[in-house]
Amino acid sequence: MLRRVNSWHYFRAMAKQDDKLKKVISHAKEYGFVFPSSEIYDGLSAAYDYGQLGVELKNNIKSYWWDSMVKMHENIVGLDASIFMHPTTWKASGHVDAFNDPLIDNKDSKKRYRADVLIEDFVEKIRMKIQKDVDKAAKRFGDAFDEAEFVSTNGNVVRRQKQIDEILARFKKAMDDEDLADVKKLIEDLEIADPDTGSRNWTDVRQFNLMFKTELGAVSGDAGIIYLRPETAQGIFVNYLNVQKSGRMKLPFGIAQIGKAFRNEIIARQFIFRMREFEQMEMQFFIKPGTQGEWYDYWKNQRIKWHKALGMGEDNYRFHDHIKLAHYADAASDVEFNFPMGFRELEGIHSRTDFDLVSHEEHSGKKLRYFDPETNDSYVPYVVETSIGLDRMFLAVMSSAYTEETLEDGSERILMNIHPALAPVKAAVLPLMKKDGLPEKAREIIDNLKTDFNVFYEEKDAIGRRYRRQDAIGTPFCITVDHQTLEDQTVTIRHRDSMEQDRVAIADVHQIISEKVSLRNLLLAAQ
Repeated sequence: MLRRVNSWHYFRAMAKQDDKLKKVISHAKEYGFVFPSSEIYDGLSAAYDYGQLGVELKNNIKSYWWDSMVKMHENIVGLDASIFMHPTTWKASGHVDAFNDPLIDNKDSKKRYRADVLIEDFVEKIRMKIQKDVDKAAKRFGDAFDEAEFVSTNGNVVRRQKQIDEILARFKKAMDDEDLADVKKLIEDLEIADPDTGSRNWTDVRQFNLMFKTELGAVSGDAGIIYLRPETAQGIFVNYLNVQKSGRMKLPFGIAQIGKAFRNEIIARQFIFRMREFEQMEMQFFIKPGTQGEWYDYWKNQRIKWHKALGMGEDNYRFHDHIKLAHYADAASDVEFNFPMGFRELEGIHSRTDFDLVSHEEHSGKKLRYFDPETNDSYVPYVVETSIGLDRMFLAVMSSAYTEETLEDGSERILMNIHPALAPVKAAVLPLMKKDGLPEKAREIIDNLKTDFNVFYEEKDAIGRRYRRQDAIGTPFCITVDHQTLEDQTVTIRHRDSMEQDRVAIADVHQIISEKVSLRNLLLAAQ
């Protein structure tokens, strides 16, 4: 029997998560990371603009991903495909017929939801109760605690896990059978309520295609219908042979791309987590058929190492294998991150088989085969995909970095402990006073640093306040120029996380910063 979950502890945890997300959103706007789009016109739902610090952080994330994919792998190259593509592309890919989400409306609140998300959130509540039991037992038994044994033998945990398995199995069957009536019945049986109002007065579930349509041509009505691309992968697939031949690529090889995609999401909420215009970082890895299992495991391992190298907490990641596979996949798993609103998908690793290339062959009439010089055979390659949402990665970095600290003297500070390689500003140069030649000396130091690092100059307010502002935007170093600087060519360099200060020679500042903020060290750690 399916049971309804109603836990005071769960809602308390949810309130804390909502509070954290609100603080991140407020901080992002106040300090120039992210602004609501068109705000002077009261904004546009689910659209955001990246501010002066946000664009720097975003570009640094891109560089980390791009260099880890393209620079660190001799057999992966880049591509930048057009957003507009021939409309048959999306017929071949299956998006015209199958790119749907199950939609459900609440009759009382008039709000619209994805039915699958409502069910997944319900399951997540049960998982949180299991995790709470595990954490309590681990605290009680200490080093003697055997989590695997506890999970398999504890009555409450076993019962709750069985409940999860029943829900997911029923949901999978309903989706596989395209039985939307049973999806609604499952929501009703679980007594899932509107998250905002508590109403359980639901409409029927129906499918909703997520692609944006537009027209290509000068005269409305005569123009041909095309789509804003819902993913960047198809631009890679239709260029597979161009890249392979012009680059003389041999299997296995990959094609990487960073670009905008557009989806008419049923629900576009939770800040930049789910938007209708977003950016993807995708890599399609072309392989010999039959080897997809080993490459799928390889890329799962590589991608989780890439994430964990950022030091955002090992426990904040988990893999989630898909219940219902996409029409193109024979295996799929998500890297989930513990966002303020709980564990959500951050990146997908998919074994796409040869579906895309075979389908494009059929619809285009062009051969997209690979001639294998070792076997003198030609075949359509299989593909393993890694796809990460850049905006979600940005939110993961921001929410992980946001920290409120109480210091030894009782004062407080907001710290953004962003990994130094990703930090928008690498160093702030701060003259202690606005006179006696200190600003001029500070400008000399900036001139020596700015060709290699994004640096910031500020002379307003007391030095302590300036430190706090730099802490709040994640600047790893503050370099203070004082009167002693003019005497012996030394400065005080302050470290963001520890707040420790060292007296160093100006000649050594460049090297000190470089060692800490270098993308090279991060790339090596991710291998």
